[in-house]
Amino acid sequence: MVSPVYIRPLLALLVMAVIIGIAVVVFRNGSQESKPVPPANQQLPQNIDIALKKARFSEIQDSLLVWELIAGRAEYDNSGETAYLKEIRMEFQKTPSQGAITVTADSGEYYSAKKDIHLKGNVHVVTEEGAHFDTDSIIYKGALDQFTTKAPIVFRQQRIQLTAVGMDLGVKSQKAYFRSAVAASIVTNQVSQ
Repeated sequence: MVSPVYIRPLLALLVMAVIIGIAVVVFRNGSQESKPVPPANQQLPQNIDIALKKARFSEIQDSLLVWELIAGRAEYDNSGETAYLKEIRMEFQKTPSQGAITVTADSGEYYSAKKDIHLKGNVHVVTEEGAHFDTDSIIYKGALDQFTTKAPIVFRQQRIQLTAVGMDLGVKSQKAYFRSAVAASIVTNQVSQ
């Protein structure tokens, strides 16, 4: 018969062996499953290094925020100088002399070296004073701090609507210069009785 003096150390040794065995099995199986496997259907194009969701870009001058751009998706090319953007919202801050400007677009490219942004698809520019500009394509030129387009554009403010082809819009001055003849119309409010 086994002495009770040896039963406790034997049971403790047996419990320790079982715990170590379980730990080894968990470690082996757990480490194999924890390795991330890249999804096969989400490969990036050859010229793209990195893709981000909810990317944020900004321009700061003299310790003040000038504009901020938020994109639903951003993809950087191999050089790192161009970001391809989707679902864009760009906001220019209010200045002492002018109100804020908000721009939305379906897509675009941000050229970091020049600080230019080419906005494309359902481009909508709104000033704090209530002016609206709609076009298919517009470029923000960072060095000039202005928007420019050669595409057809529709301008609306209160009851006036203007259409033209091509426009330059200074961000600081908020003055628009149209490059072609302008067709104007005044929307009348019809009161129904």
